[in-house]
Amino acid sequence: MSERVPKYRYTAGQVTIVRAIWVLIGAVLALMTLFPLLWMVSISFKTQAEMFDMGLVPANPTLDNFRYVFTQVDFVRYLLNTFFVAATVTLVALLFHSMAGYALARLRFPGREAIFLTMFSTFLVSLPVIIVPLFILVRSLGMLNSFSGLIIPSIFNAFGIFLLRQFYLSVPRELEEAALIDGAGHFRIYWSVILPISRPILSALAILFFLANWNAFLWPLTVTRDPELRLVQVAIAGFQGQYTAAWNYIMAASTVVALPMLVLFLIFQRQIMDSLKTSGLK
Repeated sequence: MSERVPKYRYTAGQVTIVRAIWVLIGAVLALMTLFPLLWMVSISFKTQAEMFDMGLVPANPTLDNFRYVFTQVDFVRYLLNTFFVAATVTLVALLFHSMAGYALARLRFPGREAIFLTMFSTFLVSLPVIIVPLFILVRSLGMLNSFSGLIIPSIFNAFGIFLLRQFYLSVPRELEEAALIDGAGHFRIYWSVILPISRPILSALAILFFLANWNAFLWPLTVTRDPELRLVQVAIAGFQGQYTAAWNYIMAASTVVALPMLVLFLIFQRQIMDSLKTSGLK
C-alpha cells in the first residue's frame, strides 16, 4: 500500500498573516474607490483660490459653490428633468422587460431561442457604436428636442430582459399549472402570479435602470439642444469652457447629483445582491 501523503495544515500564525494581507488589499481597493468621491466633496467646499491645494480638508469651507449652482443656474429644472426621464424609463422598462422575460422563459413559440440570442447580442454593442443610426432614426420620427426622444430609445435593455428571464426560469412551474387549472390565462398568470413574486428582482433592476438614466450623458447631449430639456450631466459639462473649467462649481453640482444616488444604493445594496444571486448569476 502506498503511503499517505500528509496534508499540509496552516498554522495559526500563517492564517493570521494571510488574513491580514487580504484585509490590507481590501482596504487599499476601498481607499482607491472612495478617494475620488472624498476629493470631489472637498473641492465642492473650497474657494477658487484654494481649489488646487493638496489638503483634503478645506482651510476655509464655503457654501458659495452650492449657492451659485442653485441660484445662477437653473439646476433645479435640470434635476426635475433628469428625475422625470429616469423614472419614466425605469417604470416603462420594467413593465415591458418583465413581459419579454416571462414570454422568453415560459411560452413556447417558434424562434424563441433565436429571438433571445438576438436580443442578448445587443448587450455587447455599446451606445457610441449605434449612436449615429439611432440619431437618424429619432430624427426621422420627429423626436429630436423632446422628452420622447430622451425616453423611448433608452427603454430597451438586453441585460434587464436576460436577468428577468433567468429569474423566471427558476420559478416553479407548479404555480403556473395551479393557475391554469383555475382557468387563468397567460396574461392573468403574469399579472397575478409572476409579478408579485418578482418584486425583489424588479426592485434591483429599478435601482440599476434609474442610476443608469440618472447619469446618462452621451445620448441626452446628442438628441437635445433646448436648454429647458437639459439633463444634469449635460448641465454639469456646461460649466467647462473652451480653455478653463470652473472645477469648484462642477464638483458642487456633481456632489448634489451623486449624493441621492449614493444614499439610494447604500440602502438597497442588499436587495441588488440578493436579486443577482437568485437570478442564476454568481
